[in-house]
Amino acid sequence: MTRKPQEPQIVSVWFPDLTFERWKRVISAYRTAPDSDVPVVLSREDTHGPVVYSINQAAKERGVSIGERVVDAQAIHPDLHVESADLDGDQALMQRLVYWCRRWCPWTAQDGVDGLYMDVTGAAHLFGGEARMLQDMVQRFALQGLTARLAMAPTPGAAQALARYGSQYQITSRQDLTSALSSLPVAALRLTPDMVRLLNRLGLKEIGALAAVPRAALMQRFSAIPPDRNPLMLMDRAFGASPDPLNAPPDHIQFIVRARLAEPVIDPAPHLKGLVEDLCHDLADAEQGARHLCLTIYRIDSEWRTVQLATAASSRDPAHLLRLFDGKLDGIDPGFGFDLLTLEAIQVEPLSRIQQSLDGKRDVQADIAGLVDRLTARLGRDNITWSTWRESHIPERMEGRVPALQGAPSDAPELPHERPIRIVDPPEEVRVIYAVPEGPPSQFRWRGVLYKSTRHAGPERIAPEWWRDRPGTRLRDYYKVEVQDGRRFWLYREGVLHDGRGDDPRWFMHGFFA
Repeated sequence: MTRKPQEPQIVSVWFPDLTFERWKRVISAYRTAPDSDVPVVLSREDTHGPVVYSINQAAKERGVSIGERVVDAQAIHPDLHVESADLDGDQALMQRLVYWCRRWCPWTAQDGVDGLYMDVTGAAHLFGGEARMLQDMVQRFALQGLTARLAMAPTPGAAQALARYGSQYQITSRQDLTSALSSLPVAALRLTPDMVRLLNRLGLKEIGALAAVPRAALMQRFSAIPPDRNPLMLMDRAFGASPDPLNAPPDHIQFIVRARLAEPVIDPAPHLKGLVEDLCHDLADAEQGARHLCLTIYRIDSEWRTVQLATAASSRDPAHLLRLFDGKLDGIDPGFGFDLLTLEAIQVEPLSRIQQSLDGKRDVQADIAGLVDRLTARLGRDNITWSTWRESHIPERMEGRVPALQGAPSDAPELPHERPIRIVDPPEEVRVIYAVPEGPPSQFRWRGVLYKSTRHAGPERIAPEWWRDRPGTRLRDYYKVEVQDGRRFWLYREGVLHDGRGDDPRWFMHGFFA
């Protein structure tokens, strides 16, 4: 007797207010969120300035629409509360939810920027049936502060269309698929806005109307459109006429080793060497290197203590990783002893086992990374930094400091003019004794010393950054000035006469040349 194959069951989850709900949860940790009657808008940067990306219910009632320019919305509603949306944070949350949702099934994948797919074929009975399974999902998402709309259908395309345009908790079988999708708008097929407008002008506003048109009449018109935007192919996938496999990412590999002790001990140091060697062996088999390590001891009184370390570059060198723990174990309180230790590589990166060179020379970059690791382990993460470069024309804003463990230092950008070897931050005001009109000072006093200029080069004009500086900020004219003893200074005049942004221009010392 042959068993009839089970019908596929795909659940589509849509978070309509993901960005706003996550923002509200994040800010509640350190400040009070605006009241519900305050119109709140989260914006993102666009070609012509910030646009509305997410809104609350109060803003919806005011008529604010997503995609509208923020300045236009503020002109109509001056009391609009505007903040920036964290799109990277939203995507990080979605990636975590993809793996968290595997509590219901082993195959989950992200659907766009605010949705999920779950292949729950054969798993619904474990949760009391299909309806109770969807209710359990909604309740668990609600506990995380997320509003979710769900639908179940035999294909991913049908499930996402019903979740976003159908009714809540809609469960559709293959026999009812045609009637369930026919009344939905063609936008439910995930078409581009231009394609939706084209179909609407043709009178095809619903999926049922599109399906009723003879196939031959549309094939020629849409034959040149890629499959991911072709309305006919997307409709076939939604109805199950063509395959639409779910591409679920693989589970994360967990790199963790354990040492179970026969009796409680006080000092973890004798067992650390074996843990590090076992972990490095597992990493080598997977051609991975550790970037973040966590050592955990489990005390016999049900408490635990952890020690965490990070590396500047991926590593699986047992001697190097063991050296990073020097002095870190002294602060662990073992209590009455512990009988279990675990060492886990929380963050890993690919690290090939192929020999990098044939000349036998040392890898200088590896030596630098090892030095950074040891200094950071001894002095602290925030005390070992190096330069990073930012997009800015203002000299003091171009260079910043970041922890060395975040990655290699970035190369300095190419500039059209020479820059001094040392920057005075903040710039120090100088007293000009005499200045050439529209030129550098011939005499100036700085830090109580009088200097006389012998020659100069410039000016190099740097305008304020209007998107960041306050209104009224004055431009700068920079000069390289050489004084009588041969030293070269970098001075700038802030503002020009009669620019309408203040009194007479002021002079500042900003750097020294070699």
